[in-house]
Amino acid sequence: MSELPVEALAPAGHVGKALPRFEDAALLTGRGGYADDIGVKPGTLHAAILRSPHGHADILSIDSSAALALPGVRAVLTGADVAAWSTPFAVGVKQPMEHWSIAIERARYVGEPVAVVMAESRYIAEDALELIKVEYRQLPAVVDPEAALEQGAPVLHAAVGANLVNDRHFSYGEPEAAFAAAARTVKIKVHYPRNSCTPIECFAVVAEYLAGDEGYDVMSNFQGPFALHPVMARSLKVAGTKLRLRAPRDSGGSFGTKQAVSTYIVLLCLASRKADAPVKWIEDRLEHLQASVSSTNRVTTIEAAVTSEGLVTALRYHQIDDCGAYLRAPEPATFYRMHGMLTGAYKVRHLEVHNQVVLTNKTPSGLVRGFGGPQVYFALERLMQRISVELDLDPLDVISRNMITPDAFPYRAPAGSLYDSGDYQLSMAMAVERGGLAELKARRDQARAEGRLYGIGYAAVVEPSISNMGYITTALTPAERAKAGPKNGANTSATVAVDPLGSVSVMIDSVPQGQGHRTVVAQVVADVLGLEPSDVLVNAELDTQKDGWSIAAGNYSSRFAGAVAGTVHLTAVKVRDKLALIAAAILGVPAADIVFEGRKVFSRVAPDIKLPFHRVAGGAHWSPASLPEGMASGVRETVFWTPMQLQAPDENDVINSSAAYGFVFDICAVEVDKITGQVRIDRYVTSHDAGRILNPALADGQIRGAFAQGLGAALMEEFDYGSDGSFKSGTFADYLVPTTCEVPEPVIVHIETLSPFTPLGAKGLGEGNNMSTPVCIANAVADALGVADLRLPLTPSKIHALLGVEDPAPSGPRSAPPVKAPQGGHALSMSGSVELPATPEQVYAVLLDPEALVKVIPGCHALDKVGENHYRADVTIGIGLVKARYAAEIRLSDLDPPHGLALGGKGVSSLGSAEGAGRIRLESAGSGTLLTYDYSAAVSGKVAAVGGRMLEGAAKIVLRQLFEQLGRQAGGGAPPARSLWQRILHALGVSK
Repeated sequence: MSELPVEALAPAGHVGKALPRFEDAALLTGRGGYADDIGVKPGTLHAAILRSPHGHADILSIDSSAALALPGVRAVLTGADVAAWSTPFAVGVKQPMEHWSIAIERARYVGEPVAVVMAESRYIAEDALELIKVEYRQLPAVVDPEAALEQGAPVLHAAVGANLVNDRHFSYGEPEAAFAAAARTVKIKVHYPRNSCTPIECFAVVAEYLAGDEGYDVMSNFQGPFALHPVMARSLKVAGTKLRLRAPRDSGGSFGTKQAVSTYIVLLCLASRKADAPVKWIEDRLEHLQASVSSTNRVTTIEAAVTSEGLVTALRYHQIDDCGAYLRAPEPATFYRMHGMLTGAYKVRHLEVHNQVVLTNKTPSGLVRGFGGPQVYFALERLMQRISVELDLDPLDVISRNMITPDAFPYRAPAGSLYDSGDYQLSMAMAVERGGLAELKARRDQARAEGRLYGIGYAAVVEPSISNMGYITTALTPAERAKAGPKNGANTSATVAVDPLGSVSVMIDSVPQGQGHRTVVAQVVADVLGLEPSDVLVNAELDTQKDGWSIAAGNYSSRFAGAVAGTVHLTAVKVRDKLALIAAAILGVPAADIVFEGRKVFSRVAPDIKLPFHRVAGGAHWSPASLPEGMASGVRETVFWTPMQLQAPDENDVINSSAAYGFVFDICAVEVDKITGQVRIDRYVTSHDAGRILNPALADGQIRGAFAQGLGAALMEEFDYGSDGSFKSGTFADYLVPTTCEVPEPVIVHIETLSPFTPLGAKGLGEGNNMSTPVCIANAVADALGVADLRLPLTPSKIHALLGVEDPAPSGPRSAPPVKAPQGGHALSMSGSVELPATPEQVYAVLLDPEALVKVIPGCHALDKVGENHYRADVTIGIGLVKARYAAEIRLSDLDPPHGLALGGKGVSSLGSAEGAGRIRLESAGSGTLLTYDYSAAVSGKVAAVGGRMLEGAAKIVLRQLFEQLGRQAGGGAPPARSLWQRILHALGVSK
């Protein structure tokens, strides 16, 4: 255990107060310094990225000649350039897979970069993407991780020979004996879905290939960990010093996702090299949802050996983590960050683990808030709930009797995590009392008596913070680790400087994304130096060529409060100690008697003689000759700190994966509507122990944010993939995220058991509720419905399925056989009727006349007859922000003039494929025609990514436009009838 200065644990003047954020003045007035706000050099080009529309396909050829001929286009980067100028990214396991910044020869997920256009504007670059012709050979895909393990499954990387890229077994204690001696066992299998974060600001990169041999200069909203900096530099084949990476002052959220901008940093560096100019790329929302990053979806089989009283004696895990198409650094971090603490908050001493990392045709996974925690706790806490049900015990009693007791801290978990401090029973008791659990139980009793569905769920979560940089090496065998050399620790750096006028500035390495780091740092430094927080300027613009940083730098794993703020405190103490020596020489007293308070410096034995802070600090600049003997001039200190408890994994795979461990206990009460399937949260209570709370307002803000995100994971959010790898939830119409309307105000409770391992006694709390809330809500729903197996997100359709309520069959005529959709593509079925102002003969004539038909089909540029009733068309279709130009074929068959015909078509574009078939029937209706249609269609690729809601709406619009044009053309080009609104305006004299 490291020893900390007594003052670090004493009450402070500013730390612990809910000081308003310094950052807000700029942010709330639109004057923030985000990446897209910062000016660029004259001549900077703008990039647009052409992405694979297929989940798995060989790239046979790329023809960019038409794009290069477009005025304003400077260059096009392809896989050949990337292969010549860079190397594949390093991966964390020993496998011969190649992950480049662009698809080379084969695309392995929808959205993988295939080419980059650099042009004078983003508009020109986007237009040029449509002119690039890529020939693909589509391959079988696999999207289910269990199916990816099966014999005969499509293999993503031929050099690996299988989709299983990491397979490790672990045993701690004597699990086999514990299971053999168990009174009974409880076993469940759970699936955690693939979801992500949706920060307001997406990825941003401005890259420049420098003259001579200077390397690359990059400005990006990269969040770290900066362990990825050497990964990027090696990929670019330059020394670390020749990849200058700068972070802007502000970043519009990240929640883990912006670590994945690292691959785009390399890609845009190479784009700048190809174009011989600086290049700017700002990711749009469609790109971000489709191809940035997501959490791993995990399949876990977990089993407990239990006594008849519900005491868990051993746990057995089999975990399959789906990391997508590539094991992108820092993966398999999601697996192994939590490895040392798989027993959670419970005093289980025997543990068996089987981990399998699998690749599928999905976006590569990465860090998403709480990474690893939601997946582990969804399994563990669902298991604890099932133990209480199967043994007919109170779930609170099961949780409580298994919890680690306060006298056990520091507590070493069997797999290695060293829990620093805690009182889990007190935290639970406070949640029960202040959350009004007795009242919630009474509500449940009343609701059930009235036939309503009401349930209460619980979750107990240990929240890690300040990751050990060596935890990922647990994926390697002890022999592999010994060969590679030890990796461990969590280096953090901070610099505190005082200028000649006594002004204080601080540089930190945490690159914040909106948490308020600058405010808290100012509070910490002000307390040490006896100043006001407004006297302290904090700079968070990290520059790898100028600032102190290490590979552990960055904003991840809740490292700010314990590591960054703590290191700032240690650095400020060094500055204060130097200033105390200067003041002691002036006042003629021992340095130990010097006090810093109220912007003054004085001796505690003679407090009447006070020196202004700026005079003492300025002397080190203005009068260095008068400094105490041997003291260097200037006042600037930099400190690097790492917790000594963070060692490399040992030969038995024991790993303390984090430096500090908070605790979260949640209670959730829900009511489920039998009719709508909606889950309504009646009350949510969350109790936190995060050590010393540095700023209560910011702490509660982090808790509310993580709770909202956890609620989204529980009830709304999931990335949906077709069996061919097609991505089906690429807009907010289908990837639903919670808004303030859906997020209730949680009841927040705090206790503080100070950490003995961090300089300020603080632990992290920004991720806890994203670990606890999904499973807590799931446990409440399971209690309400009385079910054992449920899968997130708990959407109304899934609730209906759990209740045994079937969706009604579709209504309307179905005379045409449904179209067989492309494998995994998004299928649409449409039927209806419309009256046209022309006779059936006139309408039928238009359908058989290519010159007339080209005027009818929306977005049709050309229609050429290539055979009897067989046409080739050039058609542009736009859906939302996605526009695709298709080379299509249309065939008419089963002609029954003038009563009807069948039609079918298929098309291919750079954004995917489309296919459809149906039947049209024509009947006389007065002086016009009643046209009845029955049509089915399917799309894949980027168009499918806009999701079912937008596709269905767009299809209806296209059909309406087609029929309006058909009736107009058949009727001799008469103008369309005025709408009701137009007629009203005309009657009022507003419109002609």
